[in-house]
Amino acid sequence: MNGAVDPRRRVPRTDVLLADPRLAAAEATLGRARLKIALGAAQDRVRRGEIPPEEVVPATLAALPETAAGLRPVLNATGVVLHTNLGRAPLSAAAVDAVVAAAGHTDVELDLRTGRRARRGRGALAALAAAVPAAGAVHVVNNGAAALALVATALTTGLRTPGEGPAGREIVVSRGELVEIGDGFRLPDLLASTGATLREVGTTNRTGLADYAAAVGPGTAFVLKVHPSNFVVRGFTAAVPVNELATLGVPVVVDIGSGLLAPDPLLPDEPDAASVLRAGAALVTASGDKLLGGPQAGLLLGDAELVELLRRHPLARALRVDKLTLAALEATLTGPETPTWRALRATPAALRLRTERLRDQLAAGGLKAEVVPHDAVVGGGGAPEVSLDSWALALPEEYAEPLRLGDPPVLGRLERGRLLLDLRCVPVDRDEAVRAAVARVPRGWRGS
Repeated sequence: MNGAVDPRRRVPRTDVLLADPRLAAAEATLGRARLKIALGAAQDRVRRGEIPPEEVVPATLAALPETAAGLRPVLNATGVVLHTNLGRAPLSAAAVDAVVAAAGHTDVELDLRTGRRARRGRGALAALAAAVPAAGAVHVVNNGAAALALVATALTTGLRTPGEGPAGREIVVSRGELVEIGDGFRLPDLLASTGATLREVGTTNRTGLADYAAAVGPGTAFVLKVHPSNFVVRGFTAAVPVNELATLGVPVVVDIGSGLLAPDPLLPDEPDAASVLRAGAALVTASGDKLLGGPQAGLLLGDAELVELLRRHPLARALRVDKLTLAALEATLTGPETPTWRALRATPAALRLRTERLRDQLAAGGLKAEVVPHDAVVGGGGAPEVSLDSWALALPEEYAEPLRLGDPPVLGRLERGRLLLDLRCVPVDRDEAVRAAVARVPRGWRGS
């Protein structure tokens, strides 16, 4: 023995380490419990001889997440504007600021002038009503499926007046519109779970007005029309427009899905709330986190009496949105253009310039890449046949994993043995982050 002190005996005490200003800042963000777990793991590495004692604090910081939540920001370079696995629509800066402002105590249900209780989310509701003047009233729940479930529940149990018998229990719907909405959830199962009875009419590819008329009767609560937003049927087909369904003498409920509030020339085949209401629909349901570009929410617009019936139904309490969603929705409706709006309208010329600049910067660092034409898509279960002309940086497919696992994660699209990075959904000020992420991929990944 040479008398040297085993470095593992020099592990600093936990209380001394917790007083380090660098760890104190992490504690303020992440909490003491999570910090102590990471700190203990770093101390154990010293005891095993893996790192020297002076590396305990840096090793602890390296093991800690940036925020207290497990969700990580991702750079969406897939070319899918509304990527469901990435949370669909990213919020605008105005919506993010509104969420932060609403995170503390707010006047969400208080009239500051009178000091009395006020309508919950009145600002967001007023903004939604102003965006769709054709709606007699509006309401918001926590997602599109919840909006449809509330309609089915309330209208099959609550549409009756004193002296009348039970409300109609049947929902008349075309067989061609009984869609699966994702992750195995199917529209008919959702509606049946409310206790309603589905009356299917027509066939998979053809349904006419006579089919609906033959099914409508005293037991009908409403006719449901669903926009099949995630698929298209071509060939020998027939469907009934809303203005004809409105002649049947019962309420017509239309699920437009994507959340488009007004006509958009870019998406001529996507139904919008204003047009559908003007065509005679009693109620429209839609999502807030798709083409509207806002937070996850279920939008309900239409006849004032029906909307009030929905608002006062006991289920509405279970489906209501929180103050953060209300704040983000209002800012989305009243604020500047959303990231979704900008991504849909990014020009191929501008995207090509950005991608070529990225290619040239990587080439200066010794990495060759190719700029190729690319077809971006809307995504989010909307506009399935719309293709957006775009450009992408082509890399070997082996880059996909290290980019996904990097910081920040960069997600591209694998196609024909290549990884394609489309900057359409990447903010311009994050192009450098994409370049740096690609440049950081270990040399061992660059063999091809």
